[in-house]
Amino acid sequence: MPYSVEEREALIRRYEEGPNKLRDAFARVPRDAWKWKPEPHRWSAHEVVCHCADAETNAAARIRYLVAEKNPAIQAFDQDRWAEVLDYDSERVELALAAVDVARARTAGLLRRLPEQAWASEGTHSEAGRYTAEDWLKVYAEHLEKHAAQIDRVVEAWRAEQTKPG
Repeated sequence: MPYSVEEREALIRRYEEGPNKLRDAFARVPRDAWKWKPEPHRWSAHEVVCHCADAETNAAARIRYLVAEKNPAIQAFDQDRWAEVLDYDSERVELALAAVDVARARTAGLLRRLPEQAWASEGTHSEAGRYTAEDWLKVYAEHLEKHAAQIDRVVEAWRAEQTKPG
């Protein structure tokens, strides 16, 4: 069922607030914990931010394909492979945060300019199947919130590790 104008507006506001939540979470990470991993195949707080930069860049393109093309194919990506192959551990986290800010700011402006009929636009996601502009909004309204919480959990695990005897 389509979102009401009010529901959509609330999701757009969450989308706009996401970069601040991510920045705030990363600001709580002690410098010594930036690249600490809770387990070998889990991401550090630094890698989470770098993932967000790539995911938000992809998201910005996805919504544009959804509303500007007829039945676009939306390609999934292997986020763990990207983290490894693109060497997130060596990326400058400040640039990743800036990329998130820019992608979100530009896309928030687009979302506010979309005519009502654009929200019914749809394509086919390579993993999820039918994928609409509203599906996109639901996913990305909460994307950075989820990763901000993930960063908080990494810091909590890091602090617990620091207090272990030995």
